[in-house]
Amino acid sequence: MGDMQPERRERVLDPIARVSEVLFGLIMALTFTGTLSAATAGREEIRTLLIGVIGCNIAWGLVDAVMFLMSSLTERGHNLLAIRAVRNAASPEAAYRVITAAVPPILAPMLNGEDLERMRQGLLQIGDLPPTPSLTKEDWLGAVAVFLLVFLSTFPVVIPFLVFRNVQLALRLSNLVAIVMLFVLGSWLARHGGHHPLRTGLSMVALGVVLVGITIALGG
Repeated sequence: MGDMQPERRERVLDPIARVSEVLFGLIMALTFTGTLSAATAGREEIRTLLIGVIGCNIAWGLVDAVMFLMSSLTERGHNLLAIRAVRNAASPEAAYRVITAAVPPILAPMLNGEDLERMRQGLLQIGDLPPTPSLTKEDWLGAVAVFLLVFLSTFPVVIPFLVFRNVQLALRLSNLVAIVMLFVLGSWLARHGGHHPLRTGLSMVALGVVLVGITIALGG
């Protein structure tokens, strides 16, 4: 709460955030390839497919990047409000309540009176605070990373259509790549959360198929 500059840096490297961005881009790509008919599709349909997939993921990558910046700005503003609340608290006990509410719930019960007082004193000793929150270089780099995650997750699925002229073969390879990517994402997420990699990977594949089916059914 006291470090106002680099607190967003680890957000870009957060495994859950990374998996979410890649999964979103992958589902968008599968929504397009899932509507393609291998029996009737020609090169013009493939060209339209590729333009649609890339254009859609560029648009949503930009949306996610903007939302990342808004989230960064909002969280930094919330931290500023919390620090000011501690400084302006009528009593140390009131400041302790603000600090307890600001830390993760799993850590709050572990803080004793000395810990809270040490944190209060540390916040009181912070230099001049900015009047309003602002974006940092790390925030802009994070937004670029978010955009690239969504955008680049498209290409493994569409590469078979660029390499092979046989639409049926390209579609099968594209689906295989998507299944492998979903499984890898699930296994990666499982290791971060302490779950079984195989079961979570298979569950991610099933979830991805269901989400793609729902998206296509709703006209997405």
